[in-house]
Amino acid sequence: MRVAIAGAGSVGRSVALELLENGHEVLLVDKNPAAIKKSSVPDAEWLLADACEVTSLEEAGLHECQVVVAATGDDKVNLVVSLLAKTEYGVPRTIARVSNPKNEWMFDEAWGVDVAVSMPRLMTALVEEAVSVGDLVRLFSFHQSNTDLVELTLPADSPVVATRVGDVDWPQDTALVAIIREGRPIAPSDDDPLEAGDELLFVATPDMGPALEQLLAPHAS
Repeated sequence: MRVAIAGAGSVGRSVALELLENGHEVLLVDKNPAAIKKSSVPDAEWLLADACEVTSLEEAGLHECQVVVAATGDDKVNLVVSLLAKTEYGVPRTIARVSNPKNEWMFDEAWGVDVAVSMPRLMTALVEEAVSVGDLVRLFSFHQSNTDLVELTLPADSPVVATRVGDVDWPQDTALVAIIREGRPIAPSDDDPLEAGDELLFVATPDMGPALEQLLAPHAS
């Protein structure tokens, strides 16, 4: 897979290193000469250019990319890059970094963003996930499909403890995608019993949150 990353700061370079390690082709684009540190990611392609300009994106060969990551520290730049990638070059997948949580509402399909990654919100969610039992925590939003990745740690007094996954009457538009038990991820099957302390990961529409909480942790809610 070929991935273009706009923004060669610490975030962009870190993403590039991970992608390269997983066998992908990576192009880093930045308009700041000081950010062009080829020795830091020697296996990537580098381009000194403004990713907000169509001529730069032409030079970057964006039409050949399967994914564009807008990873600069400027929300306006990340929105423009995502919009151009999606509308001008038909890039199948765009991922944009959100620096200011107040701007998160703009990072949607109207601006060409498939996935918005808000570091402040993600850190808050991880803190809540670490300390919350019985409360639904939104970890991630998939704007294109209007669904959320949410987590709930099952309290000991949950009515579904010791119940088989297949016997639970799950809310509509909700999918249990993983159970994390004692630090080990489990792909849930209908025969798996639920245990107190299980971290349950769901993909669900945003309006299903209250129904999930009521089902799994009615005393907490």
